Amino acid sequence: MRFPGWRTVTPPEWASAQWQRAHCVKNIRQLREVLGDLAPESFYDDLARDQEQHSTMSMLLPPQMLNTMDTGDLRADPVRRYMLPLASDRHPLWPSHPRASRDSLHEHDMWVAEGLTHRYPTKVLAELVSTCPQYCGHCTRMDLVGTSTPSVTKLRLAGKPADRYGAILEYLRAHPGIRDVVVSGGDVANVPWRQLESFLGGLLEIESIRDIRLATKALMGLPQHWLQEDVVAGVERVARRARGRGVSLAVHTHVNAVQSLTPLVAKASKALLEAGVRDVRNQGVLMRGVNDSPEQLLDLSFGLLDEAMITPYYFYMCDMIPASEHWRVPLSRAQELQHAIMGYLPGFATPRIVCDVPFVGKRWVHQAAGYDQVRGISTWTKNYRTSIETDADDLTRDHPYYDPIDTLPPAGQEWWADQTGQMPSGRAS
Repeated sequence: MRFPGWRTVTPPEWASAQWQRAHCVKNIRQLREVLGDLAPESFYDDLARDQEQHSTMSMLLPPQMLNTMDTGDLRADPVRRYMLPLASDRHPLWPSHPRASRDSLHEHDMWVAEGLTHRYPTKVLAELVSTCPQYCGHCTRMDLVGTSTPSVTKLRLAGKPADRYGAILEYLRAHPGIRDVVVSGGDVANVPWRQLESFLGGLLEIESIRDIRLATKALMGLPQHWLQEDVVAGVERVARRARGRGVSLAVHTHVNAVQSLTPLVAKASKALLEAGVRDVRNQGVLMRGVNDSPEQLLDLSFGLLDEAMITPYYFYMCDMIPASEHWRVPLSRAQELQHAIMGYLPGFATPRIVCDVPFVGKRWVHQAAGYDQVRGISTWTKNYRTSIETDADDLTRDHPYYDPIDTLPPAGQEWWADQTGQMPSGRAS
């Protein structure tokens, strides 16, 4: 093992999900014990400042994920950039966009039962748990997922799991227009398998449900979980039942950098497919300094497809949560990247770059109805109402989305400075 703190770890220990969970890095002291002098003291100081002043997610890194970081240039490493953000990564003037919000997609506002977001006409999101095996700095559900940080006091799921799951199933039975359920959290890998299988069995008893998607970044961050014999056997039971009912059961994971595609990730993905899952798909997030070049996106997409049999599906533009400006890219760059990667991959495996617009939903980046590139304001239209919209003009109003201010031309930065009272980059106070 290349890290000083894990030099005595045996292959059976590394392959154990229990060992991985027990040895997650949760604080700077533990990180020092693992990395030793592979990181300079200035790195730890920078990390500590970020955790005290900016971080919206607490530190939680499985050994599997930490081991993919390049300590030769830790500050520039793509996985480090979104899993261990530093204070020096953040923009000094615009760490957050003025229009950023904790629940930027208003998922909580659209809860029809605790943890159940009914946002789209035929699709729902079921958040079964508010924890993950690993915490990403850019998490779109940073208001609910994980433990509180000095910057963010988290919300909590109040009901007992059995009561919440029952209420979700009751709502779905009462609304037969819903056909597609994304089972997420948090991460379904943190739901005890017996509970998860019971919930999935309840979904499969509802005649109107035709698609079930299990959302788990742990397929990449903790593949050992999905290789456990009892989990693989459980997936096979659920997949067999789903096939018998003509229901599509898929797994959605979240890989942002090609270096994360280790042999264990490929083994776990193939195990799920062999167990009968219809497809394993990747929903990455487009982020500056992580994967914002055609070469990085294509390398990752080919790696997913060829090495791990994971279908490149989406790259989301990073959502407008607090402290995320240094990750976000402007819409114009996302459009350029979508154009640049066309024609290299099979059509079914060419990932779509999408913007998840508040109150609108996922839209391909070329679907903007209007775009002021000076002020960085794009406008978007929609074709359906969410569960909380009742006005007659809901389908005709334009919905805005905002580029990161530091990427705008000087005139745009000046305009935002006037709106907020902040001084733009490069202008003396």
